[in-house]
Amino acid sequence: MLARRWPHPGGTRLSATRLADIAVAAGVSEATVSRVINNKPGVAESTRQQVLTALDVLGYERPSQFRTKAVSLIGLIVPELVNPIFPAFAQTIESHLVRFGFTPVLCTQTPAGVHEDDYVRMLLDHGVAGIIYVSGSHADTTESTDRYDRLRELGLPIVLINGYREGVDAAFISNDDVASMDLALHHLVQLGHRRIGLAVGSERFVPVVRKVQGYRDAMRRMLGEDDLDDLVETTMFTLEGGASAAGRLIERGATAAVCGSDLMALGAIREARSRGLRVPEDFSVVGYDDSLLIAFTDPPLTTVRQSVQSMGEAAVRALLDEIAGEATPRGEFVFAPELVVRRSTAAAPTRN
Repeated sequence: MLARRWPHPGGTRLSATRLADIAVAAGVSEATVSRVINNKPGVAESTRQQVLTALDVLGYERPSQFRTKAVSLIGLIVPELVNPIFPAFAQTIESHLVRFGFTPVLCTQTPAGVHEDDYVRMLLDHGVAGIIYVSGSHADTTESTDRYDRLRELGLPIVLINGYREGVDAAFISNDDVASMDLALHHLVQLGHRRIGLAVGSERFVPVVRKVQGYRDAMRRMLGEDDLDDLVETTMFTLEGGASAAGRLIERGATAAVCGSDLMALGAIREARSRGLRVPEDFSVVGYDDSLLIAFTDPPLTTVRQSVQSMGEAAVRALLDEIAGEATPRGEFVFAPELVVRRSTAAAPTRN
């Protein structure tokens, strides 16, 4: 019984009516072809290879368990390389993969460019042994997770970083966004700030949802504040997005802002200065990620550091364990952040 059907490279599917063609090409019975395709026992290795060769000759895709992975390729999909946190993840993951003898294939998405799904098709064509996603479509709550379910049905190991989605049969590696807000806000409250804004990206993304919730919970707990809508700005994860959000927060009396990325924080600093404010004397800014070179900005940026090294290593280990056939726990593995205090934050201005 041919219970599973394998996709043809051109888009058609192998059905029971095609068994006869494969059987003729391989010189075996249709029943033997079915046993090979469904990975049933009782078939000699030489006969199994005959059937697999026939599949190749006729242009059908082999079942996932028979695809050659001799080159040990691993797909690594990242959103873009403008935000320095993504190259940091890519470098860490690549170095760990190489250490274990695997070759990473870096796929970088760009606005209006190659989509994640297009990269996946290319990676499958190259016989990758697994895929690691960094802030991929899984982090977008408006996107379906069916694409990941299909990969798991093919038996392909995957690991997803930052953006937990319930129901996906894979290991998730995440930074603790709620704890990150707690660290940043506790620092600013200790400095005397009361009007503290939050500048983040679109709330359709899981990490943003968590940051906003963490911010609201911390402000309520630390300052007794519930009416916070005018202090939460959702924008783009860019310099320009951070600048526009900071401008609106400053106009509403904020003396400090926690930003969803270091790039946004640099935009916030630029906007504050364009309005004649000093950072941090008049307006404090906290970034997010602790990207490369952030310690050398003017002023050096106070930021929440993601555990990129530990997260990247955990993602690689989870993927390689599954490739090796070892049981990998499902669900979300959450890593604790660290607040790195530098010179972009100071005591709240006395005028407030």
